[in-house]
Amino acid sequence: MGRERVTPEEFAVTEGVDDWRFVLGAIHAEFEVRPFAAAAALVEAIGRDADARDHHPEVALRYPGRVRVTLSSHDVGGITEWDVQMARSISALARDAGATARPPTVQALEIAIDTLDADLIRPFWAAVLGYVTTESGGLVDPAKLGPPMWFQQMDAPRAERQRFHLDVSVPHDLAEARVAAAIAAGGRLVSDEFARSWWILADADGNEACVCTWQDRG
Repeated sequence: MGRERVTPEEFAVTEGVDDWRFVLGAIHAEFEVRPFAAAAALVEAIGRDADARDHHPEVALRYPGRVRVTLSSHDVGGITEWDVQMARSISALARDAGATARPPTVQALEIAIDTLDADLIRPFWAAVLGYVTTESGGLVDPAKLGPPMWFQQMDAPRAERQRFHLDVSVPHDLAEARVAAAIAAGGRLVSDEFARSWWILADADGNEACVCTWQDRG
């Protein structure tokens, strides 16, 4: 068991990973524990485990005591059995620390720009944001703090809709509730043609956002 790739469908039915959700090519978990020093101690325990396994997640500590963990295997561009094993181990460490898992808080944000010429505008956005270009042509924050940006190739100008939109990737089991909440908060459904991959929503002024999941992307 190790470098075998695990699909989102396989992960969704894997035992022992209830704390985790597959979002945007990685698996994520968030744990809440008080006091703040206990959350910091959990981060330290995760760090020791990561060093022992020589497999290192992204870990963020936030006040008043939230620990966000992101796992993926960069060499395969997704998650593997190695990530699944480590997810189970981190969940066990969180339980030992008295932490509570908060799967509904897991999500990932991207900024998308519709364009006829991504090569023309990409340097501007890289410069103004201080981002770097990825192999796929998107932009990422080298400090790993800001949301990534990607460019959606258009064949013709889109005059009737704005060129910016936000992609909010959420756990697949929470997507429909998120869509319903957005509509109840004064938004409208622009299109569900591509659901369950994504729903296109807009606010009362027409500004758009997509609620996205890993489902039905094959």
